[in-house]
Amino acid sequence: MYNNTKKVVSKLRTIREYYRPIQPTVSENDEKINYHEAIPVKEIEDLVYCFWQLKTKQPLEEDYMYRVVSDGCIDIFFNNKQPTESFVMGFCQKYTQFVIGKEFDYVGIRFLPSAFPQLFGTNAKSLSNQSQELNKILPDFSDWINSVLKPSDSFERITKSLNEKLIGLSKNQALPHDHRFLEALHLIFQKKGYLDTEKDLNTGLSPRQLRRIFNFYIGTTAKKFSNVVRFQHILNAKPSKQNLKKNKLYFDVGFFDQAHFIKNFKTFYGVTPSEALR
Repeated sequence: MYNNTKKVVSKLRTIREYYRPIQPTVSENDEKINYHEAIPVKEIEDLVYCFWQLKTKQPLEEDYMYRVVSDGCIDIFFNNKQPTESFVMGFCQKYTQFVIGKEFDYVGIRFLPSAFPQLFGTNAKSLSNQSQELNKILPDFSDWINSVLKPSDSFERITKSLNEKLIGLSKNQALPHDHRFLEALHLIFQKKGYLDTEKDLNTGLSPRQLRRIFNFYIGTTAKKFSNVVRFQHILNAKPSKQNLKKNKLYFDVGFFDQAHFIKNFKTFYGVTPSEALR
């Protein structure tokens, strides 16, 4: 039993080692909007990728359109000026964007893939491709945000409180002990999402079991999740427009040609690679 638990923890840690779910951010030179991330404390680093804040430095002239690209994660986020406005966004199989106004201060928790259902016991599939009010999903956590976090709190103070809260929650939760699922995740990350999920994920799960367990812990099928991992691998490579054409990065991860790659990229990002890398 002890050795099996060690194996589960080891495989869970490979998620952070192999996977870096990133979102497009505003320019560091932007004089009106600031975005930054903070890493979690060691006790929860296998569950939380980062805490993030998107905040205006001064009122904007027009409403800001915020784009969220597919990253395979589940986020909790809230309006720091009005903590009663808290939400959870599930796995998204394509980009989404929404208007957040001329002045804002949003704080979020980006959970690593499979971490949210582990921590809260919520079926990830019920959250997929949508944003829902947190009080309808996790009323106790929503109440905690509203009662403990204050609009005057700094981002550093908020992350300290969030770290402490999540440490407390994690101590009361058991990790999923199905090593076959964790091994499947490990293979997907190791292959950068480029694999045949029906043939290459031979970890002892039947196709039906694989579909069920990925829907519960990730919010989608292994195949769709692998496509997002592949997309995120390309973002992490940070290719320039010139290098993308020169080194044919898209061939290395299974795209037939540039047109196929561009179509796939637009699904997850919302614009072409050339526009995104500009």
